Amino acid sequence: MTAATTAENPESAHRGMVTLSVMLATIMQALDTTIANVALPHMQGTMGATQDQISWVLTSYIVAAAIFMPLTGFLTARLGRKRVFMWAVVGFTVASMLCGAAQSLTQIVLFRLLQGVFGACLVPLSQAVLLDTYPPERHGSAMAMWGVGVMVGPILGPSLGGWLTEYYNWRWVFYINLPFGLLAWFGLAAFVHETPIDRQRRFDLLGFALLSLGIGALQMMLDRGESLDWFANPEVVIEAMLAGLALYLFIAHIFTHEHPFIEPALFKDRNFSVGLLFIFIVGIILFATMALLPPFMHNLMGYPVIDVGYLLAPRGVGTMIAMITVGKLSGKVDVRYKIFLGLLLTSLSLWEMTRFNTDITGWDIVRTGVTQGLGLGLIFVPLSTITFSTLAPRYRNEGTALYSLMRNIGSSIGISVVITYLSRNTQANHAAFADSINPFNLALKQAVEAGVYNLTTPEGLAAINGEVTRQAATLAYLQDFRLMMWITLAAIPLIALLRVSVKSAESTAIHAAMD
Repeated sequence: MTAATTAENPESAHRGMVTLSVMLATIMQALDTTIANVALPHMQGTMGATQDQISWVLTSYIVAAAIFMPLTGFLTARLGRKRVFMWAVVGFTVASMLCGAAQSLTQIVLFRLLQGVFGACLVPLSQAVLLDTYPPERHGSAMAMWGVGVMVGPILGPSLGGWLTEYYNWRWVFYINLPFGLLAWFGLAAFVHETPIDRQRRFDLLGFALLSLGIGALQMMLDRGESLDWFANPEVVIEAMLAGLALYLFIAHIFTHEHPFIEPALFKDRNFSVGLLFIFIVGIILFATMALLPPFMHNLMGYPVIDVGYLLAPRGVGTMIAMITVGKLSGKVDVRYKIFLGLLLTSLSLWEMTRFNTDITGWDIVRTGVTQGLGLGLIFVPLSTITFSTLAPRYRNEGTALYSLMRNIGSSIGISVVITYLSRNTQANHAAFADSINPFNLALKQAVEAGVYNLTTPEGLAAINGEVTRQAATLAYLQDFRLMMWITLAAIPLIALLRVSVKSAESTAIHAAMD
Protein backbone atom coordinates (compact mmCIF):
# COMPACT_ATOMS: atom_id res chain seq x y z
CA MET A 1 0.00 0.00 0.00
CA THR A 2 1.49 3.36 -1.00
CA ALA A 3 1.52 6.53 1.08
CA ALA A 4 -0.58 8.21 -1.57
CA THR A 5 -3.24 5.56 -1.28
CA THR A 6 -3.32 5.89 2.48
CA ALA A 7 -3.60 9.66 2.27
CA GLU A 8 -6.37 9.43 -0.25
CA ASN A 9 -8.30 6.95 1.87
CA PRO A 10 -7.22 7.02 5.55
CA GLU A 11 -9.54 4.15 6.45
CA SER A 12 -7.49 1.77 4.29
CA ALA A 13 -4.76 1.78 6.94
CA HIS A 14 -7.15 0.08 9.40
CA ARG A 15 -9.22 -2.02 7.04
CA GLY A 16 -9.50 -4.95 9.42
CA MET A 17 -10.84 -2.89 12.33
CA VAL A 18 -13.11 -0.82 10.08
CA THR A 19 -14.55 -4.03 8.63
CA LEU A 20 -15.09 -5.54 12.08
CA SER A 21 -16.80 -2.39 13.36
CA VAL A 22 -19.24 -1.99 10.51
CA MET A 23 -19.93 -5.74 10.45
CA LEU A 24 -20.97 -5.64 14.10
CA ALA A 25 -23.45 -2.88 13.29
CA THR A 26 -24.71 -4.81 10.25
CA ILE A 27 -25.20 -8.07 12.15
CA MET A 28 -26.95 -6.24 15.00
CA GLN A 29 -29.51 -4.71 12.63
CA ALA A 30 -29.87 -7.77 10.39
CA LEU A 31 -30.57 -10.05 13.36
CA ASP A 32 -33.38 -7.80 14.52
CA THR A 33 -35.32 -8.29 11.29
CA THR A 34 -36.21 -11.86 12.33
CA ILE A 35 -35.04 -12.53 15.89
CA ALA A 36 -38.18 -11.04 17.48
CA ASN A 37 -40.57 -13.18 15.41
CA VAL A 38 -40.04 -16.30 17.52
CA ALA A 39 -40.60 -14.40 20.76
CA LEU A 40 -43.95 -12.85 19.74
CA PRO A 41 -46.15 -15.44 21.50
CA HIS A 42 -44.23 -14.89 24.75
CA MET A 43 -44.49 -11.10 24.38
CA GLN A 44 -48.22 -11.50 23.72
CA GLY A 45 -48.67 -13.33 27.03
CA THR A 46 -46.60 -10.80 28.98
CA MET A 47 -48.39 -7.78 27.49
CA GLY A 48 -51.87 -9.35 27.49
CA ALA A 49 -52.28 -8.47 23.81
CA THR A 50 -54.29 -10.04 21.01
CA GLN A 51 -52.66 -11.62 17.96
CA ASP A 52 -53.46 -8.56 15.85
CA GLN A 53 -52.12 -6.16 18.48
CA ILE A 54 -48.82 -7.96 19.05
CA SER A 55 -48.13 -7.96 15.29
CA TRP A 56 -47.53 -4.20 15.61
CA VAL A 57 -44.22 -5.08 17.31
CA LEU A 58 -43.02 -6.20 13.87
CA THR A 59 -45.01 -3.74 11.77
CA SER A 60 -43.80 -0.62 13.61
CA TYR A 61 -40.14 -1.57 13.08
CA ILE A 62 -40.56 -2.46 9.39
CA VAL A 63 -42.51 0.70 8.52
CA ALA A 64 -40.15 3.05 10.40
CA ALA A 65 -37.04 1.47 8.84
CA ALA A 66 -38.53 1.64 5.35
CA ILE A 67 -39.53 5.29 5.66
CA PHE A 68 -36.23 6.56 7.06
CA MET A 69 -33.83 4.45 4.97
CA PRO A 70 -33.94 6.79 1.91
CA LEU A 71 -33.00 9.68 4.23
CA THR A 72 -29.51 8.19 4.62
CA GLY A 73 -28.00 9.98 1.61
CA PHE A 74 -29.12 13.45 2.67
CA LEU A 75 -28.10 13.03 6.34
CA THR A 76 -24.61 11.82 5.49
CA ALA A 77 -24.12 14.68 3.02
CA ARG A 78 -25.17 17.35 5.55
CA LEU A 79 -23.84 15.87 8.81
CA GLY A 80 -21.05 13.51 7.75
CA ARG A 81 -21.18 9.73 7.41
CA LYS A 82 -19.23 8.89 10.57
CA ARG A 83 -21.37 11.15 12.75
CA VAL A 84 -24.63 9.73 11.38
CA PHE A 85 -23.34 6.16 11.69
CA MET A 86 -22.28 6.57 15.31
CA TRP A 87 -25.54 8.23 16.38
CA ALA A 88 -27.49 5.52 14.58
CA VAL A 89 -25.62 2.82 16.54
CA VAL A 90 -26.24 4.64 19.83
CA GLY A 91 -29.92 5.19 19.08
CA PHE A 92 -30.47 1.62 17.93
CA THR A 93 -28.74 0.18 21.02
CA VAL A 94 -30.65 2.40 23.46
CA ALA A 95 -33.93 1.65 21.71
CA SER A 96 -33.15 -2.08 21.97
CA MET A 97 -32.63 -1.75 25.73
CA LEU A 98 -35.92 0.13 26.04
CA CYS A 99 -37.71 -2.62 24.07
CA GLY A 100 -36.36 -5.22 26.48
CA ALA A 101 -37.51 -3.20 29.49
CA ALA A 102 -40.96 -2.33 28.08
CA GLN A 103 -43.88 -2.96 30.45
CA SER A 104 -46.80 -2.43 28.09
CA LEU A 105 -47.75 -2.97 24.46
CA THR A 106 -47.78 0.79 23.81
CA GLN A 107 -44.24 1.13 25.14
CA ILE A 108 -42.75 -1.72 23.13
CA VAL A 109 -44.44 -0.55 19.89
CA LEU A 110 -43.09 2.99 20.39
CA PHE A 111 -39.60 1.72 21.22
CA ARG A 112 -39.63 -0.60 18.18
CA LEU A 113 -40.63 2.40 16.08
CA LEU A 114 -37.61 4.25 17.46
CA GLN A 115 -35.43 1.22 16.82
CA GLY A 116 -36.54 1.20 13.19
CA VAL A 117 -35.76 4.91 12.76
CA PHE A 118 -32.16 4.50 13.97
CA GLY A 119 -31.63 1.08 12.38
CA ALA A 120 -32.69 2.26 8.92
CA CYS A 121 -29.26 3.53 7.90
CA LEU A 122 -27.01 0.93 9.57
CA VAL A 123 -26.90 -1.56 6.69
CA PRO A 124 -26.56 0.95 3.80
CA LEU A 125 -23.89 2.93 5.65
CA SER A 126 -21.90 -0.20 6.45
CA GLN A 127 -21.96 -1.12 2.76
CA ALA A 128 -20.90 2.38 1.71
CA VAL A 129 -18.02 2.45 4.23
CA LEU A 130 -16.68 -0.90 3.00
CA LEU A 131 -16.91 0.16 -0.66
CA ASP A 132 -14.86 3.27 0.16
CA THR A 133 -12.40 1.42 2.42
CA TYR A 134 -11.43 -1.21 -0.15
CA PRO A 135 -10.07 -0.51 -3.67
CA PRO A 136 -12.30 -1.48 -6.64
CA GLU A 137 -10.35 -4.68 -7.32
CA ARG A 138 -11.19 -5.90 -3.78
CA HIS A 139 -14.85 -4.88 -3.73
CA GLY A 140 -15.82 -8.53 -4.24
CA SER A 141 -14.08 -9.55 -1.01
CA ALA A 142 -15.54 -6.54 0.83
CA MET A 143 -19.08 -7.35 -0.30
CA ALA A 144 -18.54 -10.98 0.73
CA MET A 145 -17.81 -9.92 4.29
CA TRP A 146 -20.70 -7.44 4.30
CA GLY A 147 -23.03 -10.04 2.82
CA VAL A 148 -22.32 -12.50 5.61
CA GLY A 149 -23.92 -10.12 8.10
CA VAL A 150 -26.82 -9.09 5.90
CA MET A 151 -27.78 -12.58 4.73
CA VAL A 152 -26.85 -14.79 7.65
CA GLY A 153 -28.37 -12.48 10.27
CA PRO A 154 -31.99 -13.02 9.16
CA ILE A 155 -31.38 -16.77 8.71
CA LEU A 156 -29.87 -17.31 12.16
CA GLY A 157 -32.26 -14.85 13.84
CA PRO A 158 -35.06 -17.38 14.47
CA SER A 159 -32.58 -19.93 15.87
CA LEU A 160 -30.99 -17.45 18.27
CA GLY A 161 -34.36 -15.93 19.17
CA GLY A 162 -35.83 -19.36 19.90
CA TRP A 163 -32.86 -20.33 22.07
CA LEU A 164 -32.89 -17.10 24.08
CA THR A 165 -36.66 -17.25 24.57
CA GLU A 166 -36.60 -20.94 25.54
CA TYR A 167 -33.75 -20.82 28.05
CA TYR A 168 -33.82 -17.22 29.27
CA ASN A 169 -36.53 -14.65 28.51
CA TRP A 170 -37.94 -12.88 25.45
CA ARG A 171 -36.40 -9.64 26.72
CA TRP A 172 -32.92 -11.00 25.95
CA VAL A 173 -33.86 -10.93 22.27
CA PHE A 174 -33.35 -7.16 22.60
CA TYR A 175 -30.71 -7.04 25.37
CA ILE A 176 -28.30 -9.07 23.20
CA ASN A 177 -27.79 -5.95 21.04
CA LEU A 178 -25.90 -4.16 23.84
CA PRO A 179 -22.45 -5.79 23.36
CA PHE A 180 -22.75 -5.50 19.56
CA GLY A 181 -23.67 -1.82 19.85
CA LEU A 182 -20.88 -0.93 22.28
CA LEU A 183 -18.16 -2.67 20.27
CA ALA A 184 -19.43 -1.19 17.00
CA TRP A 185 -19.50 2.34 18.46
CA PHE A 186 -15.95 2.16 19.83
CA GLY A 187 -14.69 0.75 16.53
CA LEU A 188 -16.38 3.47 14.48
CA ALA A 189 -15.10 6.19 16.82
CA ALA A 190 -11.52 4.93 16.63
CA PHE A 191 -11.03 3.79 13.04
CA VAL A 192 -13.61 5.33 10.69
CA HIS A 193 -12.84 8.79 9.32
CA GLU A 194 -15.39 11.51 8.60
CA THR A 195 -16.49 12.28 5.08
CA PRO A 196 -16.68 15.82 3.62
CA ILE A 197 -19.81 17.74 4.56
CA ASP A 198 -21.91 19.39 1.87
CA ARG A 199 -23.59 22.31 3.62
CA GLN A 200 -25.12 23.45 0.33
CA ARG A 201 -27.21 20.28 0.09
CA ARG A 202 -30.87 21.25 0.39
CA PHE A 203 -33.54 19.11 1.97
CA ASP A 204 -36.38 18.29 -0.41
CA LEU A 205 -39.22 18.16 2.12
CA LEU A 206 -41.95 17.47 -0.44
CA GLY A 207 -39.96 14.65 -2.04
CA PHE A 208 -39.27 13.05 1.34
CA ALA A 209 -42.92 13.41 2.38
CA LEU A 210 -44.19 11.80 -0.82
CA LEU A 211 -41.71 8.92 -0.63
CA SER A 212 -42.42 8.37 3.08
CA LEU A 213 -46.17 8.35 2.52
CA GLY A 214 -45.84 5.96 -0.43
CA ILE A 215 -43.51 3.51 1.33
CA GLY A 216 -45.41 3.69 4.63
CA ALA A 217 -48.79 3.08 2.98
CA LEU A 218 -47.33 0.22 0.91
CA GLN A 219 -45.83 -1.46 3.97
CA MET A 220 -49.07 -1.09 5.93
CA MET A 221 -51.05 -2.57 3.05
CA LEU A 222 -48.69 -5.53 2.75
CA ASP A 223 -48.57 -6.16 6.48
CA ARG A 224 -52.31 -5.94 7.19
CA GLY A 225 -53.73 -7.11 3.88
CA GLU A 226 -53.88 -10.81 4.73
CA SER A 227 -55.63 -10.36 8.09
CA LEU A 228 -58.12 -7.85 6.61
CA ASP A 229 -58.95 -9.91 3.47
CA TRP A 230 -57.08 -7.51 1.20
CA PHE A 231 -59.18 -5.32 -1.09
CA ALA A 232 -62.44 -6.44 0.47
CA ASN A 233 -61.52 -4.10 3.33
CA PRO A 234 -61.70 -0.29 2.91
CA GLU A 235 -58.49 0.25 4.93
CA VAL A 236 -56.39 -1.81 2.49
CA VAL A 237 -57.99 -0.05 -0.51
CA ILE A 238 -57.15 3.37 0.95
CA GLU A 239 -53.56 2.30 1.71
CA ALA A 240 -53.12 0.95 -1.83
CA MET A 241 -54.47 4.17 -3.37
CA LEU A 242 -52.25 6.32 -1.14
CA ALA A 243 -49.17 4.22 -1.98
CA GLY A 244 -49.81 4.34 -5.74
CA LEU A 245 -50.59 8.08 -5.83
CA ALA A 246 -47.71 9.12 -3.55
CA LEU A 247 -45.10 7.03 -5.39
CA TYR A 248 -46.32 8.32 -8.77
CA LEU A 249 -46.10 11.93 -7.57
CA PHE A 250 -42.65 11.24 -6.08
CA ILE A 251 -41.31 9.92 -9.41
CA ALA A 252 -42.74 12.92 -11.26
CA HIS A 253 -41.29 15.25 -8.60
CA ILE A 254 -37.67 13.98 -8.68
CA PHE A 255 -37.53 14.39 -12.47
CA THR A 256 -38.84 17.97 -12.38
CA HIS A 257 -37.43 19.44 -9.14
CA GLU A 258 -34.18 21.41 -9.19
CA HIS A 259 -32.81 19.72 -6.05
CA PRO A 260 -34.68 16.40 -5.73
CA PHE A 261 -34.58 14.17 -2.66
CA ILE A 262 -33.06 11.35 -4.75
CA GLU A 263 -30.84 12.19 -7.73
CA PRO A 264 -32.37 10.80 -10.97
CA ALA A 265 -28.81 10.44 -12.32
CA LEU A 266 -28.52 7.35 -10.12
CA PHE A 267 -30.81 5.43 -12.44
CA LYS A 268 -28.80 6.27 -15.56
CA ASP A 269 -26.32 3.64 -14.43
CA ARG A 270 -27.54 0.41 -16.01
CA ASN A 271 -25.88 -1.95 -13.53
CA PHE A 272 -27.34 -0.06 -10.60
CA SER A 273 -30.88 -0.05 -12.03
CA VAL A 274 -30.77 -3.76 -12.92
CA GLY A 275 -29.19 -4.49 -9.52
CA LEU A 276 -32.15 -2.87 -7.76
CA LEU A 277 -34.55 -5.16 -9.59
CA PHE A 278 -32.36 -8.18 -8.87
CA ILE A 279 -32.06 -7.49 -5.13
CA PHE A 280 -35.84 -7.03 -5.00
CA ILE A 281 -36.19 -10.63 -6.26
CA VAL A 282 -33.52 -11.88 -3.82
CA GLY A 283 -35.52 -10.29 -0.99
CA ILE A 284 -38.61 -12.20 -2.09
CA ILE A 285 -36.80 -15.56 -2.16
CA LEU A 286 -34.82 -15.21 1.07
CA PHE A 287 -37.48 -13.89 3.41
CA ALA A 288 -40.49 -15.67 1.89
CA THR A 289 -38.79 -19.04 2.32
CA MET A 290 -37.95 -18.21 5.92
CA ALA A 291 -41.57 -17.19 6.50
CA LEU A 292 -42.88 -20.54 5.19
CA LEU A 293 -40.51 -23.18 6.57
CA PRO A 294 -40.93 -22.58 10.35
CA PRO A 295 -44.76 -22.94 10.35
CA PHE A 296 -44.51 -25.90 7.93
CA MET A 297 -42.13 -27.70 10.26
CA HIS A 298 -43.85 -26.69 13.50
CA ASN A 299 -47.54 -27.00 12.57
CA LEU A 300 -47.51 -29.87 10.08
CA MET A 301 -44.44 -31.90 11.03
CA GLY A 302 -44.68 -31.36 14.79
CA TYR A 303 -41.15 -30.05 15.41
CA PRO A 304 -40.62 -27.99 18.60
CA VAL A 305 -39.68 -24.36 17.96
CA ILE A 306 -36.13 -24.86 19.21
CA ASP A 307 -35.58 -27.80 16.80
CA VAL A 308 -36.95 -25.72 13.93
CA GLY A 309 -34.22 -23.17 14.60
CA TYR A 310 -31.50 -25.82 14.71
CA LEU A 311 -32.59 -27.39 11.41
CA LEU A 312 -32.73 -24.03 9.65
CA ALA A 313 -29.31 -22.88 10.92
CA PRO A 314 -27.29 -24.87 8.31
CA ARG A 315 -28.89 -22.67 5.63
CA GLY A 316 -26.79 -19.83 7.04
CA VAL A 317 -23.69 -22.04 6.98
CA GLY A 318 -24.27 -22.66 3.26
CA THR A 319 -24.55 -18.93 2.68
CA MET A 320 -21.32 -18.21 4.54
CA ILE A 321 -19.43 -20.91 2.62
CA ALA A 322 -20.63 -19.46 -0.69
CA MET A 323 -19.71 -15.91 0.31
CA ILE A 324 -16.24 -16.87 1.47
CA THR A 325 -15.69 -18.83 -1.75
CA VAL A 326 -16.93 -15.93 -3.87
CA GLY A 327 -14.60 -13.57 -2.03
CA LYS A 328 -11.64 -15.85 -2.85
CA LEU A 329 -12.68 -16.00 -6.51
CA SER A 330 -13.14 -12.23 -6.78
CA GLY A 331 -11.64 -11.01 -10.04
CA LYS A 332 -10.96 -14.54 -11.33
CA VAL A 333 -14.44 -15.51 -12.54
CA ASP A 334 -16.99 -13.30 -14.28
CA VAL A 335 -19.53 -12.24 -11.63
CA ARG A 336 -22.38 -12.96 -14.05
CA TYR A 337 -21.44 -16.64 -14.12
CA LYS A 338 -21.57 -16.73 -10.32
CA ILE A 339 -25.01 -15.12 -10.28
CA PHE A 340 -26.22 -17.61 -12.92
CA LEU A 341 -24.94 -20.58 -10.87
CA GLY A 342 -26.53 -19.11 -7.74
CA LEU A 343 -29.92 -18.79 -9.44
CA LEU A 344 -29.70 -22.38 -10.68
CA LEU A 345 -28.84 -23.72 -7.20
CA THR A 346 -31.63 -21.70 -5.61
CA SER A 347 -34.12 -22.95 -8.21
CA LEU A 348 -32.93 -26.53 -7.65
CA SER A 349 -33.49 -26.26 -3.89
CA LEU A 350 -36.98 -24.83 -4.39
CA TRP A 351 -37.79 -27.59 -6.89
CA GLU A 352 -36.72 -30.18 -4.32
CA MET A 353 -38.93 -28.45 -1.74
CA THR A 354 -41.95 -28.87 -4.04
CA ARG A 355 -41.55 -32.61 -3.41
CA PHE A 356 -41.69 -32.29 0.40
CA ASN A 357 -44.27 -34.14 2.49
CA THR A 358 -44.88 -34.42 6.22
CA ASP A 359 -42.77 -37.60 6.41
CA ILE A 360 -39.49 -36.04 5.23
CA THR A 361 -36.51 -36.24 7.55
CA GLY A 362 -34.53 -33.46 9.14
CA TRP A 363 -31.72 -34.25 6.70
CA ASP A 364 -33.98 -33.31 3.76
CA ILE A 365 -34.58 -29.90 5.33
CA VAL A 366 -30.88 -29.40 6.07
CA ARG A 367 -29.79 -30.56 2.59
CA THR A 368 -32.18 -28.29 0.68
CA GLY A 369 -31.42 -25.45 3.07
CA VAL A 370 -27.67 -25.68 2.51
CA THR A 371 -28.23 -25.83 -1.27
CA GLN A 372 -30.41 -22.72 -1.15
CA GLY A 373 -27.94 -20.99 1.16
CA LEU A 374 -25.13 -21.70 -1.31
CA GLY A 375 -27.25 -20.34 -4.16
CA LEU A 376 -28.22 -17.15 -2.36
CA GLY A 377 -24.61 -16.56 -1.30
CA LEU A 378 -23.45 -16.93 -4.90
CA ILE A 379 -26.07 -14.38 -5.98
CA PHE A 380 -25.78 -11.80 -3.23
CA VAL A 381 -22.07 -10.96 -3.20
CA PRO A 382 -21.46 -10.76 -6.99
CA LEU A 383 -24.71 -8.81 -7.37
CA SER A 384 -23.66 -6.27 -4.72
CA THR A 385 -20.26 -5.94 -6.40
CA ILE A 386 -21.47 -5.44 -9.98
CA THR A 387 -24.36 -3.16 -8.93
CA PHE A 388 -21.92 -0.55 -7.61
CA SER A 389 -19.01 -1.27 -9.96
CA THR A 390 -19.93 1.51 -12.38
CA LEU A 391 -21.72 3.88 -10.00
CA ALA A 392 -19.92 7.15 -9.24
CA PRO A 393 -18.55 7.19 -5.64
CA ARG A 394 -20.50 10.38 -4.82
CA TYR A 395 -23.75 8.42 -5.21
CA ARG A 396 -22.76 5.53 -2.93
CA ASN A 397 -24.55 6.68 0.23
CA GLU A 398 -27.83 7.20 -1.62
CA GLY A 399 -27.29 4.12 -3.78
CA THR A 400 -26.68 1.75 -0.87
CA ALA A 401 -29.78 3.11 0.91
CA LEU A 402 -31.95 2.43 -2.16
CA TYR A 403 -30.36 -1.00 -2.56
CA SER A 404 -31.28 -1.99 1.01
CA LEU A 405 -34.72 -0.42 0.63
CA MET A 406 -35.48 -2.51 -2.47
CA ARG A 407 -34.39 -5.67 -0.66
CA ASN A 408 -36.71 -4.86 2.23
CA ILE A 409 -39.66 -4.00 -0.02
CA GLY A 410 -39.07 -7.23 -1.93
CA SER A 411 -39.16 -9.19 1.33
CA SER A 412 -42.39 -7.48 2.43
CA ILE A 413 -44.11 -8.11 -0.89
CA GLY A 414 -42.78 -11.68 -1.06
CA ILE A 415 -44.00 -12.57 2.43
CA SER A 416 -47.44 -11.04 1.79
CA VAL A 417 -47.81 -12.85 -1.55
CA VAL A 418 -46.79 -16.30 -0.30
CA ILE A 419 -48.90 -16.07 2.88
CA THR A 420 -51.96 -14.99 0.87
CA TYR A 421 -51.29 -17.67 -1.75
CA LEU A 422 -50.89 -20.23 1.05
CA SER A 423 -54.19 -19.28 2.69
CA ARG A 424 -56.20 -19.31 -0.52
CA ASN A 425 -54.66 -22.51 -1.85
CA THR A 426 -55.31 -24.24 1.47
CA GLN A 427 -59.01 -23.41 1.14
CA ALA A 428 -59.13 -24.46 -2.53
CA ASN A 429 -57.25 -27.70 -1.84
CA HIS A 430 -59.52 -28.50 1.12
CA ALA A 431 -62.60 -28.10 -1.08
CA ALA A 432 -61.05 -30.31 -3.79
CA PHE A 433 -59.98 -33.01 -1.33
CA ALA A 434 -63.34 -32.93 0.48
CA ASP A 435 -65.06 -33.90 -2.78
CA SER A 436 -63.25 -37.23 -2.57
CA ILE A 437 -64.71 -38.00 0.85
CA ASN A 438 -67.65 -40.06 -0.39
CA PRO A 439 -68.88 -43.69 -0.27
CA PHE A 440 -67.27 -44.39 -3.67
CA ASN A 441 -63.71 -43.68 -2.48
CA LEU A 442 -62.04 -47.10 -2.26
CA ALA A 443 -59.14 -45.91 -0.08
CA LEU A 444 -61.55 -44.31 2.40
CA LYS A 445 -63.68 -47.44 2.44
CA GLN A 446 -60.65 -49.57 3.27
CA ALA A 447 -59.59 -47.14 6.02
CA VAL A 448 -63.05 -47.31 7.59
CA GLU A 449 -63.06 -51.11 7.42
CA ALA A 450 -59.63 -51.18 9.07
CA GLY A 451 -60.96 -49.01 11.89
CA VAL A 452 -58.80 -45.99 11.08
CA TYR A 453 -61.86 -43.72 10.73
CA ASN A 454 -65.41 -43.92 12.01
CA LEU A 455 -67.70 -41.80 9.86
CA THR A 456 -70.73 -42.38 12.10
CA THR A 457 -69.48 -40.29 15.03
CA PRO A 458 -68.68 -36.56 15.35
CA GLU A 459 -65.18 -37.45 16.55
CA GLY A 460 -64.55 -39.62 13.50
CA LEU A 461 -65.75 -36.90 11.12
CA ALA A 462 -63.59 -34.34 12.92
CA ALA A 463 -60.56 -36.64 12.60
CA ILE A 464 -60.96 -37.09 8.86
CA ASN A 465 -61.60 -33.36 8.39
CA GLY A 466 -58.39 -32.64 10.30
CA GLU A 467 -56.44 -34.95 8.00
CA VAL A 468 -57.99 -33.32 4.91
CA THR A 469 -57.02 -29.88 6.26
CA ARG A 470 -53.47 -31.09 6.98
CA GLN A 471 -53.01 -32.48 3.48
CA ALA A 472 -54.56 -29.36 1.91
CA ALA A 473 -52.13 -27.14 3.84
CA THR A 474 -49.18 -29.37 2.88
CA LEU A 475 -50.01 -29.08 -0.81
CA ALA A 476 -50.45 -25.31 -0.44
CA TYR A 477 -46.91 -25.00 0.96
CA LEU A 478 -45.55 -26.98 -2.00
CA GLN A 479 -47.45 -24.69 -4.39
CA ASP A 480 -45.77 -21.70 -2.72
CA PHE A 481 -42.33 -23.27 -3.17
CA ARG A 482 -43.13 -23.85 -6.85
CA LEU A 483 -44.17 -20.21 -7.27
CA MET A 484 -40.85 -19.03 -5.83
CA MET A 485 -38.99 -21.46 -8.09
CA TRP A 486 -40.58 -19.86 -11.17
CA ILE A 487 -39.80 -16.36 -9.85
CA THR A 488 -36.15 -17.36 -9.43
CA LEU A 489 -35.94 -18.83 -12.94
CA ALA A 490 -37.62 -15.71 -14.37
CA ALA A 491 -34.74 -13.61 -13.00
CA ILE A 492 -32.10 -15.40 -15.11
CA PRO A 493 -32.59 -13.24 -18.27
CA LEU A 494 -31.74 -10.13 -16.20
CA ILE A 495 -28.12 -11.32 -16.10
CA ALA A 496 -27.77 -10.39 -19.79
CA LEU A 497 -28.42 -6.73 -18.88
CA LEU A 498 -25.47 -6.54 -16.47
CA ARG A 499 -22.15 -5.25 -17.78
CA VAL A 500 -18.68 -5.80 -16.32
CA SER A 501 -16.78 -2.54 -15.97
CA VAL A 502 -13.69 -2.39 -18.19
CA LYS A 503 -11.95 -0.17 -15.65
CA SER A 504 -12.72 -2.60 -12.86
CA ALA A 505 -11.45 -5.53 -14.92
CA GLU A 506 -8.18 -3.71 -15.65
CA SER A 507 -7.60 -2.82 -12.00
CA THR A 508 -8.33 -6.41 -11.00
CA ALA A 509 -5.73 -7.69 -13.47
CA ILE A 510 -3.12 -5.23 -12.15
CA HIS A 511 -3.91 -6.25 -8.56
CA ALA A 512 -3.59 -9.95 -9.46
CA ALA A 513 -0.25 -9.29 -11.18
CA MET A 514 1.08 -7.45 -8.11
CA ASP A 515 0.03 -10.35 -5.88
